[in-house]
Amino acid sequence: MMVAGIGCRKGVSSAEILAALDAALSAHGLARTQIDALASLPQKRGEPALADVASLLQRPLILADETALEATKKTILTRSKASLAATGHGSVAEAAALAVAGPAARLLGPRIAAGPATCAIAYAEAQP
Repeated sequence: MMVAGIGCRKGVSSAEILAALDAALSAHGLARTQIDALASLPQKRGEPALADVASLLQRPLILADETALEATKKTILTRSKASLAATGHGSVAEAAALAVAGPAARLLGPRIAAGPATCAIAYAEAQP
């Protein structure tokens, strides 16, 4: 399972999210078609651009649950003071990607920032 975690400022555009997603995918030599799901925080439920991007890519947008997010606090690679103050997570993109990909997931690298959006890719082997 390959999950793209998305962090963003309020009011972000779909184009800005896609720019962050494409930058992260490019950094890891991946294509949009290799992503199984998009992930973010429950607080981002009302962010229309996230739903628009998920619809465009025909992938589910999964809002990570708090228990799974808490479990990622020691495994994220980026610790932004601003993100920590705003959300309680050092990297929204990394935490969301790991939380949704599952307990055996690993990040392919630190989150990529592109303007008001960030993206991190997490990968987990499919469970039998």
